[in-house]
Amino acid sequence: MIPLDSVQINRLLALANFGPALGLTPLAGGKNNRVYRVETENGEAVLKVYFRHPDDPRDRLGTEFSFSRFAWSSGIRCVPEPLANNPEAGLGLFECVTGQPATSITDDLISQAIDFVRELNESRWRPLASRLRVASEACFSIAEHLGTVARRVDRLTPVTDPEAATFVKRELLPAWDELLVATHSAISDNGLSLDRTLDPTALCVSPSDFGFHNALLEFDGRVRFLDFEYAGWDDPAKLICDFFCQPAVPVPMQFFDSFTQAIAACFPDPETVLQRAKLLMPIYRVKWVCIRLNEFVPTSGQRRQFSLSANELEARRATQLNAAQAALHQLQEAAA
Repeated sequence: MIPLDSVQINRLLALANFGPALGLTPLAGGKNNRVYRVETENGEAVLKVYFRHPDDPRDRLGTEFSFSRFAWSSGIRCVPEPLANNPEAGLGLFECVTGQPATSITDDLISQAIDFVRELNESRWRPLASRLRVASEACFSIAEHLGTVARRVDRLTPVTDPEAATFVKRELLPAWDELLVATHSAISDNGLSLDRTLDPTALCVSPSDFGFHNALLEFDGRVRFLDFEYAGWDDPAKLICDFFCQPAVPVPMQFFDSFTQAIAACFPDPETVLQRAKLLMPIYRVKWVCIRLNEFVPTSGQRRQFSLSANELEARRATQLNAAQAALHQLQEAAA
């Protein structure tokens, strides 16, 4: 673990008009970064220490902070207020949000998620939106969607864990090849273009990795959405697919039509958003099978080592492999 520098933390707190840190409490849940509640004489804040590695050049701090500033400048208050940051040290300070994880998905929670995306994209014409980055793994054509997931599949072929390697070789790779054939056939049958790039007016401001796994439910029922280190410009169909594919707090498919229609209505050609989302759902289910296996990929494993103990990491690997196997089998059963 990298020791925290109290001088840097206190400088960050001063920028946000807080006094010196009186206490630092680790918070659970961070899979890529370390997160702490900071206590001061005049209030609390959340400190995020962002993972950085030469093989993963993504600027998580810069992305999350700029997205949060855009949201707050647009009057959106369902995200923590960004308070101060130190890019050199990889430190970000945010409003301290308290609440409980969502345990069951209701119509009201879905409505709040829709409102968040709608409000973000009502503001996408503002000058500040032009400064937002392209989202992590953003895709602007169907070909890019397929290529992005294919790279995730390919990244798993060298894994050395015997059980994970067997699953990838004997189950994941054949299932992916079969799905690609079916998807190309569906593209042709529906008159879609594989390579056509989305018009700029069809792009969305996306929170990325969006779902109730990155949210807290306050005592009054308001949802506060968290963790925007991959946010930016993207295809709204990808936002929809990830929202329903993320496994930590699953969103039942009974909400798919209403959610998808509401998001699609934010854009000039809603029918094509609906069409792409339905086409790409199986592709993104494979993506999330791959994400479950991130612990077996060297760079991703090092991110986990940054935030988890050795025992926690080993247990997580076993859990994630079982979950990946179950998710792929569910996808195959649905396609049968």
